Amino acid sequence: MRTSRVTFNRRATSRRVLLGIVSLAALLLPCPDRSGADEIATTPQSVATSQPTRPNVVLILVDDLGLRDLGVEGSTFYRTPHIDSLAESGMRFTSAYANCRVCSPSRASILLGQFPARHGITQWIGGATGTQFNRNEPLLQPEYGRRLPSDDETLAEALAGAGYRTFFAGKWHLGGEGSRPTDHGFAINFGGHSKGSPPGGYFSPYNNPKLKDGPAGESLTLRLADETANFISPSAPAAAPSPYFAMLAFYTVHGPIQTSQPLWKKYRDAAPAPPADGNRFRIDRTLPVRQIQDNPIYAGMIELLDDAVGRVLDAIDASGQRDNTIVIFTSDNGGVSSGDAYSTSNLPLRGGKGRQWEGGIREPLYIRYPALTHAGMTSDVPVTGADLYPTVLELAGLPLRPQQHADGQSLEKLLAGKPDERLRERPLIWHYPHYDNQGGEPSSLIRLGDYKLIHYHLDAHDELYNLRTDPSEQHDIAADHPSRVNSMRDILLTYLQSVEAQFPTPDPRYDAEQARTRQAQIEGPGKHRLEQAHAEMLEPDYQPNPTWWGSAVD
Repeated sequence: MRTSRVTFNRRATSRRVLLGIVSLAALLLPCPDRSGADEIATTPQSVATSQPTRPNVVLILVDDLGLRDLGVEGSTFYRTPHIDSLAESGMRFTSAYANCRVCSPSRASILLGQFPARHGITQWIGGATGTQFNRNEPLLQPEYGRRLPSDDETLAEALAGAGYRTFFAGKWHLGGEGSRPTDHGFAINFGGHSKGSPPGGYFSPYNNPKLKDGPAGESLTLRLADETANFISPSAPAAAPSPYFAMLAFYTVHGPIQTSQPLWKKYRDAAPAPPADGNRFRIDRTLPVRQIQDNPIYAGMIELLDDAVGRVLDAIDASGQRDNTIVIFTSDNGGVSSGDAYSTSNLPLRGGKGRQWEGGIREPLYIRYPALTHAGMTSDVPVTGADLYPTVLELAGLPLRPQQHADGQSLEKLLAGKPDERLRERPLIWHYPHYDNQGGEPSSLIRLGDYKLIHYHLDAHDELYNLRTDPSEQHDIAADHPSRVNSMRDILLTYLQSVEAQFPTPDPRYDAEQARTRQAQIEGPGKHRLEQAHAEMLEPDYQPNPTWWGSAVD
């Protein structure tokens, strides 16, 4: 990743602004006992002196996990029994969304209760803007926030102020010095720093400035789960009779795409037959998009993720606090079906990470709170990550902070099995005035009821889809519903103006002929090489090249 040193102050206000092969034995090495984190906040937190009456909160956030990457959501290739069980033991939201098609903005939205256009982090932190973006595109991307705004109060800070012990493990990617987890309400930080992918890959040594290395070959995914489980344990050194908020933000399944040799072989042998025409990828406007789930390396990553989640759930049960613990499981954007590692398929949803369609933003969201929810609950009400802030506050019996979580709404009624038409009919808004590595186009979106409008910034044209009848977004009905298009566009643009959203501008350097030549290369020899590389992953004698993309970062 390229990291810009430009600091962005969007408005003058007080707002703070791997494919590697390792041995199975190394992968299963136990984590050594550690009594402290690599970073501990210097500001003491309030500690209650009696048994917790407020619920504990465990928030599990996965990176780049697509909705269809789980068995409970329809995958027949990936194996996710622990996550599936979690989904089936509480409320499963079937129309849940990340707040952005890439990572950092969605993570900020969860912690702040705001849409990205409002908090200002509209791109993954480190993405180039303006003339620093050296790809031939017709628009110049605007600047964006490079760290969590310091005057906002994060969910962790709100809970810490109410006596919660707070813990963070995993991917942060919301700023470096001065904007780390311990600067935003987390008392303990294992592994959270400025980078968006694991610097040393998924096996120790990690090369992570906020996480001590484990034994050679130790799994990062399992390590983070074990650190979380240790924190949850009532015998942990930091344990106290006060409730806790533990946020486990896995780096997985973000690239580099790595697994162990036994898991690669397991899923190589279980892979479905390739499409009849031999094409795993089809061009959708800009890039090839994966059409089938048969990547054995990615499948191995998914299995390790599921094992890690299982360890955390077991720790909750072993603590005796299952009935008093809210467990939330979600992801930050869609699965990577185009660009980068081309890891997975999100079908029948269109597109994936970085793209403006449902495959880029629809996510799993499961909430289990035995004091309120019961097994097998589902809701098709559209909800987003920004709703988690007020939801947790309300479930914890704490006052809401509507000026902070300005775009989030509590899901408490839905979790109690009650209707909430206010949520069903509210507008949900996305703003991504950027390009990315996955073929997405600068655009803003609004979902209102069953309808979704995509407003493109290049030429201001709109697409309209009825998601109830056309969840795959194959039929643009904008021409048939001009009044609906106008109304939804007005709501969208009025909101963006009200929060002083930034927009792209024309790039005078753009060369249309060069762009056509590049696109021809992508659709011709580029796609051929891609098909060949992914077919080779399933060959019995496949040996990954350790210097291939994904075996090292930076």
